[in-house]
Amino acid sequence: MKNKIQLDTGKKVFPLILMCIGVAMMLATLILRLNMVCLVAVVYCCIMAAAIVISLIAKNKVYAPMVLGYAAASLGIVVYYVIWGADAGFGAFTSGLAGFSSAEHPWLTGEGNFFTRLLGNILLVLPSVASLCGLFFIAKKEFKKNGAKTALSGVFGVLLVATSVVYVLTMNLRSEPNTQRLWEGHDDYLDKIDDAKSDSPNVLVIMMDDLGYGDVSLNGAIYDTPNIDSIGENGLNFENFYSSYSVCSPARFAALTGRYPYRGYADNVIYPTVDTISPFAATRLFNSFEMGANVDGMLGDEITVAEVFQNAGYATGAFGKWHLGDYGEYLPTNQGFDYFYGSHHVNDMTPFYHVTEENGEWEIVHGTDELKDQSQASEWIHGEITDWITQQVNSGESFFAYYASPWPHAPVYAGDDFDGTTGMGTYVDCVTEFDCYLGELFDTLEDLGVLEDTIIVFTSDNGPALEGSTDTLRGGKYLAYEGGQKVPFMIRWDNANGALGETGTTRTQSATLVDLFPTLIDLCGITVEGKENVLPSDRELDGISMTSLLRNDSVIHTEEYPILHMKREDVKAIQYTVKTDDVLEYYKDYDYGVLTTNDYVTFKYFKRIQNDNSAFFDKFRKNWLHILTDDEGENYNRSTVYPEIADYSKELLDSVMSDFKDNRRGIVSVPLQKNDKFNS
Repeated sequence: MKNKIQLDTGKKVFPLILMCIGVAMMLATLILRLNMVCLVAVVYCCIMAAAIVISLIAKNKVYAPMVLGYAAASLGIVVYYVIWGADAGFGAFTSGLAGFSSAEHPWLTGEGNFFTRLLGNILLVLPSVASLCGLFFIAKKEFKKNGAKTALSGVFGVLLVATSVVYVLTMNLRSEPNTQRLWEGHDDYLDKIDDAKSDSPNVLVIMMDDLGYGDVSLNGAIYDTPNIDSIGENGLNFENFYSSYSVCSPARFAALTGRYPYRGYADNVIYPTVDTISPFAATRLFNSFEMGANVDGMLGDEITVAEVFQNAGYATGAFGKWHLGDYGEYLPTNQGFDYFYGSHHVNDMTPFYHVTEENGEWEIVHGTDELKDQSQASEWIHGEITDWITQQVNSGESFFAYYASPWPHAPVYAGDDFDGTTGMGTYVDCVTEFDCYLGELFDTLEDLGVLEDTIIVFTSDNGPALEGSTDTLRGGKYLAYEGGQKVPFMIRWDNANGALGETGTTRTQSATLVDLFPTLIDLCGITVEGKENVLPSDRELDGISMTSLLRNDSVIHTEEYPILHMKREDVKAIQYTVKTDDVLEYYKDYDYGVLTTNDYVTFKYFKRIQNDNSAFFDKFRKNWLHILTDDEGENYNRSTVYPEIADYSKELLDSVMSDFKDNRRGIVSVPLQKNDKFNS
């Protein structure tokens, strides 16, 4: 009896088309050098596996061109990750169990070399290749026993589909960024930084996660945050401070680099690249969709404020939430920090664990299972930063500490001593616990004798999400409205010698997170080859030193240096402050109250923004002009009243976005000797 299953090597049109697509996928993978193309190629392989099985059932045939198409696409993926892979090639199977050490598992977490990538990627694709080869040779071979060929073909067909799907979840997705790199300017600038002066202040930057503008009592919260408030009461409190993005990772990028996240492909949430099988592990695929150019975090050639202070001789430490990458150049201790304790990821992602990290090597100290209940996180982080600061002070080191609390990002937890104590729910319990530990940290600084010599900055990465208060502001997290980006900001420096103006006062003029980088360098007197106020000259710095604003509430964000409200690689709104006299000089008919009763006026213009009312989710606000000076709630569109200003704002927004697109990394072709964005 003749075997039914046959290998068809003919030139039928449809199988040949599918083969050509596979060859095209291989070429596109190797030419374009993008993770995204590899993902498309592996999806093609899954479809091809299903098509091969369908042809077995419907036609009793295995079409050779379809097999070749599958093989070509798979070969392209393997060759790509062998040549341009950014790890050892074993799919980043990082364990979430406590005690897992990156130093002890270099093949799973290290960069590897050509041969480890070759071995690792071959092992990952081997089950699919074996299934494909088995199916091919069984279809080609004649069998004596009736039904054996059919049964084996069916088994290998099912295995091909299954192993193809598994390959999607296990394939290597870490590859070298495919963009212009700025390493030369990075190294040159950092090498020229002088040692800090002996009387340079310490720095403590505190960044909350999803804390709203109205979530501190100094800004009107209905509960007390006395220790947070003490920063503003003994320093300055800002009425109009903005995150430089309305979601976590990009805002942190902006704070640490002084650049808008568009510059570094950091326009959205960064997902884990590890733990490929457990539930929600598919999030490791998201970076390839959300980020461009294979970027998996904050690029190593970005110059961070931590690197500046590290090269100036400061001890640098980061504590809490990192959320800017979890391997290689993206790790915090490869970005200017001597020591890191906390989580590489977000507390609602899988996997989630706490690590200690030095020199780019980390060890999990509180594992995934243990952190299903995160109620001890505040206590652990507080203990680590307290011990670290104490150690630096006792050894005579100046310190730069970045305290990135994971709270009150959902899911919120509070420790046993705080859970249920406020009567306002876990969110407020959690913030209250943080505030209490912050008070203990300030007591430690005072006991060590360094409180007066420490610049303390407090802020949040964006507005609130599920809970929390924006006060009277529109919108919340992930929206470019005021509620999404206006955040608390306070700064204290007891030994400021006038640099902060009058203690306990409020600043009304606007500033944003990208301003933090140049401001701290300015306040601490960091010099480059003996010169003050020198910023990197090979790249655009979007931030402006706030020193004049700190001293006397000066306007710094004018039309020349507007505040940008961005989302997903697009400028959603542009904001700037102008003298009302200048407006009235050109538009004499605009003698409305807001212009005649204020020396300055702040405009915010939306070209197109989604509605924040979920009942009208399909509606968009287009060509909306707000005057924040008298309408911080963004309640009224003034473009019909001030059409010329709306038109001008649109031109300004389009010009900024065009410049961004023309120069994605913000590379400066003609180096500047001194950065003019300082307003000392």
